[in-house]
Amino acid sequence: MGDTKQTKTIGEHHVAAELARRGWAPALTRDGLERTDILAVLTEAAERRLVEVQVKAARGPRMDAISWPLGLKSQAPSLHEREYFVMVAIPHHLQESPRSFVVPRVHVAAAAWIEHMNWLTDPDALPGKRNAPVERSRVLLRTFAAYEDRWDLLEVDQSAAPVLLPSNYRTLALSTRVGLPPRHEWREGLPAW
Repeated sequence: MGDTKQTKTIGEHHVAAELARRGWAPALTRDGLERTDILAVLTEAAERRLVEVQVKAARGPRMDAISWPLGLKSQAPSLHEREYFVMVAIPHHLQESPRSFVVPRVHVAAAAWIEHMNWLTDPDALPGKRNAPVERSRVLLRTFAAYEDRWDLLEVDQSAAPVLLPSNYRTLALSTRVGLPPRHEWREGLPAW
């Protein structure tokens, strides 16, 4: 198991390579540029398109157990329509390739909040056993399963991207027990999914 910096480097370079394969010109940003690890321009389109990509990479011995930490910064509102995450799941075995999940930022913010608050406020949990704050949120790979290899989502603005989160997350977002993060874009109107 490599260290966190090594995992981050693997993830960023994997995403840059995948973008380049698909006609994007990716540029890794310097450490310290908040919310953006890669700036990418779609060069093979009639009209150039620039997107900001934040890469979250995680690895583990079992793919079904991989999760990504998504704290308060990841749950913050979008600054514009072209912000995306690419979640990278790095397998333990070198014979397997990394898996990529392309998710609009607004979807990531909702998923992180919903998954954590559902866990935190689960009525079946023993009292006093769950007390981690929302900034310690982790999202499981299965939550983003439908976003796997959806590089096409980078070609549309977030508001036009289909919501591919689990269907029960919509019900949880509408519930008073779970809801959505403060200032989240979907508080104005929850999209259908």
